[in-house]
Amino acid sequence: MEPTKYLLDEKEMPREWYNLAADLPKAPLPPLGPDGNPISPDMLAPVFPMNIIEQEVSAERWIKIPEEVLEILSIWRPAPLYRARRLEKMLGTPARIYFKNEGVSPPGSHKPNTAVAQAYYNKEFGIKRITTETGAGQWGSALSFACSLFGLECKVYMVRISFEQKPFRRLMMETWGGKCIPSPSEETETGRKILAQDPDTPGSLGIAISEAVEDAVTDTSGKTRYSLGSVLNHVLLHQTIIGLETKKQLKLAGEKKADVIIGCTGGGSNFAGLAFPFLADKIAGQEMDVIPVEPTSCPTMTRAPFSYDHGDTAEMTPLLAMHSLGHSFVPPPIHAGGLRYHGVAPLISHAIETGLITPRAIDQLECYQAAVDFARTEGFISAPETSHAIAATIQEAKKAKEEGKEKVIVFNWSGHGLMDLKGYHAFFAGHLDNYPLPEDVLQKSVASLKKYPKAQL
Repeated sequence: MEPTKYLLDEKEMPREWYNLAADLPKAPLPPLGPDGNPISPDMLAPVFPMNIIEQEVSAERWIKIPEEVLEILSIWRPAPLYRARRLEKMLGTPARIYFKNEGVSPPGSHKPNTAVAQAYYNKEFGIKRITTETGAGQWGSALSFACSLFGLECKVYMVRISFEQKPFRRLMMETWGGKCIPSPSEETETGRKILAQDPDTPGSLGIAISEAVEDAVTDTSGKTRYSLGSVLNHVLLHQTIIGLETKKQLKLAGEKKADVIIGCTGGGSNFAGLAFPFLADKIAGQEMDVIPVEPTSCPTMTRAPFSYDHGDTAEMTPLLAMHSLGHSFVPPPIHAGGLRYHGVAPLISHAIETGLITPRAIDQLECYQAAVDFARTEGFISAPETSHAIAATIQEAKKAKEEGKEKVIVFNWSGHGLMDLKGYHAFFAGHLDNYPLPEDVLQKSVASLKKYPKAQL
């Protein structure tokens, strides 16, 4: 019998995270303050603990993973790498398809890789309480899980439409001791202002971030900090354990290299976690296609400009150089809630601008069909976010068939969809539609970017 999965022993778990910033041919653009000048690390101190800020600004290639973090990660790591032989057979492709299964973590996604690290560093810094936002609920679940292990309070502002669509994610957070409320809420000045303007707003990640940051910085005790589940450098850094394990496992499978690397992308953490260790090889001269995938309804990477913009709706965060639809963008209520962010990680935006990666947008219905095909071949039911990576993988496998080329395709199966079955129900009932973002809506949304400094590498 041919192998289906490739496993590493716990002692083979990577002991260091990989920092792509150390190897980029051009230096990334710095975050800017309200005055248009680069911010200093101490300006972030009311929001993040200094030990995390040090990682955010680090240019070191390798950063050691604390033993306490490794001990918790070993609950589910190293995560298995699977060969999708049944999907290959269904597609009749000469490509060899592999997927890294990040759904084996207790919350069921890749998110705990950074949640555990961030909870650890906050605890070490003397923080007692963490606030955050969540879209589909995967990040809120992961941080609630991590905080429970370190004895920290966790408050999660969940985008309202996802709060309503995904009640079991909220219950997961509550089971781990987290407090989850729909955003916008009456608990912050930002939330109250937005509700007064639009009581029926579905919410957005930008709004939820504003509420969580406001909650953290207004705590007079100084014992609350904010935690972000994607976008920032330190978050992407923590996720690179995914790609580092995958490279070892591909060797076990007898593969000399990967030809195509794929991950779904909202803020960018799961894509970066898989792709960044492989980008080190691409920068060194190895040929490969690296593809971040997003919804056509939120075409941040494929249609939005590269610009300085705030990471949140209330303009509380620094200006980041990223592809952005505008910080006031309110996305359509698609089921892939984790892919509804208005921007994308600055490091990923930098990689797009320098030609290291090639983004792709795919319609919702094609993604759900891909997820169903995957479930009926490989067995696993995918999160709506993950379905975007599967859809792109199927596209690339069909391309390999047309070209008659053997290729090694690797994608990140970033989480299961067992809490997202309402989306599958809507798909089977024919109640889902594609939501390609209209050009006039895009132009209206990005108009706000004109007042910020230009982002030019």
